[in-house]
Amino acid sequence: MRNPAPVATGLYEKRRGVFPARIDGTFRRLKWAIMAITLAIYYGAPWLRWDRGPYAPDQAILVDLAHRRFYMFAIEIWPQEFYFVAGLLIMAGIGLFLVTSAVGRAWCGYACPQTVWTDLFQHVDRFIDGDRNAQLRLHQAPWTASKVARRLLKWSIYLVIAFWTGGAWIMYFADAPTLVREFWSGQAAPVAYGSVAVLTFTTFWLGGFMREQVCIYMCPWPRIQTAMLDEKSLIVTYKDWRGETRGSLKQAAKDPGTYGDCIDCNQCVAVCPTGIDIREGPQIGCITCALCIDACDRVMAQIGRPRGLIDYATLEDAAKEKAGCPPTPHRKLIWHPRTLVYLGIWSAIGAGLLFALGTRTHIDLAVQKDRNPPFMVLSDGSVRNAWTLKLKNMERRPRPMQVALQGLPGAVMWSDAMGRDEAGRTLAMTVPADTVLPLRVYVAAPAGTAEQAFHFVLAATDAEGGGDRTETRFDAPRDDDDTPGDHERADHERGDHEREEHAR
Repeated sequence: MRNPAPVATGLYEKRRGVFPARIDGTFRRLKWAIMAITLAIYYGAPWLRWDRGPYAPDQAILVDLAHRRFYMFAIEIWPQEFYFVAGLLIMAGIGLFLVTSAVGRAWCGYACPQTVWTDLFQHVDRFIDGDRNAQLRLHQAPWTASKVARRLLKWSIYLVIAFWTGGAWIMYFADAPTLVREFWSGQAAPVAYGSVAVLTFTTFWLGGFMREQVCIYMCPWPRIQTAMLDEKSLIVTYKDWRGETRGSLKQAAKDPGTYGDCIDCNQCVAVCPTGIDIREGPQIGCITCALCIDACDRVMAQIGRPRGLIDYATLEDAAKEKAGCPPTPHRKLIWHPRTLVYLGIWSAIGAGLLFALGTRTHIDLAVQKDRNPPFMVLSDGSVRNAWTLKLKNMERRPRPMQVALQGLPGAVMWSDAMGRDEAGRTLAMTVPADTVLPLRVYVAAPAGTAEQAFHFVLAATDAEGGGDRTETRFDAPRDDDDTPGDHERADHERGDHEREEHAR
């Protein structure tokens, strides 16, 4: 007996075109609203203005990489405050867990950028090629002049949308009106043109051609979400005990007790943006957009049967409904323990960030002490230490400030901009707006001063006030230390004298 010849199979299944039909209903209108809001925010946010005074940019949302600042309306984040950004990212991640726990893959179905732009491109398809049946006929038709013209027109619209998308992205990193003028005049930075080119291509390709393949094969989130779903998760469900056995209206009329409510019209498949059949059960291709619910409810209304053959339900509640129990209201299915835990964690992080944001100071003082040498003995026997102070002004205006010594009796200080004869217990200066001002400071204490801790105190001297204080340590010779030799003392004195002369 001869073995049958092996059948050649490909490593990947060939893509089958998905041409969703137009549908109207509650969830379709919800998708319209979310798509309009998200696109309006993305394209319009860079053009919003926010007055921060003459010393800061007036763009409402701006990632200012050149000056290492992030602006969002009245909030300004500095590099050392990156924990705010980290907190927002953590909240975004937990927010996805929260949404998945409450309503399944609703993020994928309504607000994911891939879904939003794919939905937008599918509306372009309908505008140019017609609805589902017309698109299928055109897809199967030979390449005539009419088909080529339609494809070129449609792809040109894709390209415009993709270019607009890439252009809007770079406006978050520079002043939008200025960048637009520089971009079209050829004066923008090369990275701007490169970023627009890359984002134009990815939007054009992923939204115009890859579409559902990104959701099913490329994106890791569906696989993460499936691990998070259980029998208490609210998902789009086909109630097979009610719909099976499938049959047409004529078949059901001939044999009323044999067939279920599903008339096998395939409308749920026709409207699905990923091309799956929800009647086959939960699957990774379902993005929980619920358009199949709109389609099925419309058919049920037309044939006089109750809605909900396809509906949002948990597997646990579906089993109870199958046993004859009434369905549980959706608002009760959402609030189960896991959802409340996610909500509590998410709220706690948000409250912590708001508290930190509301209590942060706009003035900060950082102190860095010289370690080599730790101290110098001057000609009069006094001991001198040196520090570099960093005075931070987070306000959008210059502020007069004063640095003072707290503790260390008898000590005085001076900076590189003055001589020792002008030394005192305080130093006054003006710190420019939105700036960290480095200040070189020398502190001299009387002979015999022991090592001890003291504070540098920074205070704003304007009407608003505010300030900061930092503890540091003053180093001095110990009693058991050898006294520096004459040549060392002379070198110290000469260096100190040269610095004072240079300062003058």
